[in-house]
This record gives sequence, C-alpha cells and structure tokens, in this order.
Amino acid sequence: MAEAFREHGFEGATLATLSKATGLGKGSLYNFFPGGKEEMMDAVLENIDGWFANAIFSPLEQALDPAAAITGMFDDVTAYFRSGQRVCVVGCLGLNSAGEAFAAKVKGYFARWISALAHCLEAGKVPPALAANLAEEAVSGIQGAIVLARALGEEASFLRIVQRLQSSLLDAIVRYG
Repeated sequence: MAEAFREHGFEGATLATLSKATGLGKGSLYNFFPGGKEEMMDAVLENIDGWFANAIFSPLEQALDPAAAITGMFDDVTAYFRSGQRVCVVGCLGLNSAGEAFAAKVKGYFARWISALAHCLEAGKVPPALAANLAEEAVSGIQGAIVLARALGEEASFLRIVQRLQSSLLDAIVRYG
C-alpha cells in the first residue's frame, strides 16, 4: 500500500490502485480500513514512523558514538530511499493540500528527525546553534536529493549530495570534538 501512495500520491492513489497493490478487494480494504484512504494513509505513516523511530531517530538520540550514528543514518537513509529512487511519502504529503489532514504527523516526522540529528551532533561537541542548523540543512538536503534524483532519473546526484552532507556533519564533529 505504501508503494501505491509513493508512486501515485494520496490524491492519485485510487481504491483500484490500492486494491491492486495490496491484493485485497475494495470491500476488504474498507473492512480493514473503514475510514477509507485517510485511514490507509494513517497506517502507512505509522509504519514509516515506526521504521524511522527504530532505524534513524533512536540511534541518533542515544548515540554513544555520534560519528558512527551519523554514518549509520546516511547508510540507512540511502538504502531506504533506494539512492533517491524511492519517493518520500511524508515529504510528498507536506507538499500538497491533501497533506493538510496529516499535517501534525508530517511536522512531527521532520521535527523529530532534525531534533534527533541535532542532539547527536551536540553529543559530538558541536555547539547547539550550529548543530541545529546543520541538522536542518542535512534533512532538507536529503529530501531535496530525493526530488532531484527522481527528476533527473539517476541516483548519482542523490549519492553525491548525501555524501557531501555526511562529510559536512562528520567534519563538524571532528572540528569541535
């Protein structure tokens, strides 16, 4: 179901598309999700949030080795977004009016990512104001790299951008640590 929303967006993912993606009939979809597409998208967002909480946010928030946590974040994000070839559902929701129903979840996702990354940088002795700026730049850069890689139809741009972002964060830890 998540891939159907990724490829078609919330508005473009019809019940027929979601039915085909899940292998469930429309009646079964409504049986499992009586709230319709909104409830389906909520379930997708909960799944995404769970993955990011376990793989990205918590390791950054609890990092004993900030450089390793940041390297792990970039490795996991690169794999998750398939080097920029997989659309960010949360980012897409934030870009259109259909996302208004999910605004709190979208805001929470990005706010927690930025906060967790800033916390990790601070654990690496980066000054708080700089850590917040670098974290915001990294998260927005990753999102932008996804868009650019999809628009250009190549993963090389995504990989170059995330490598530069990773280097920038690790350099800050070396500089202040």
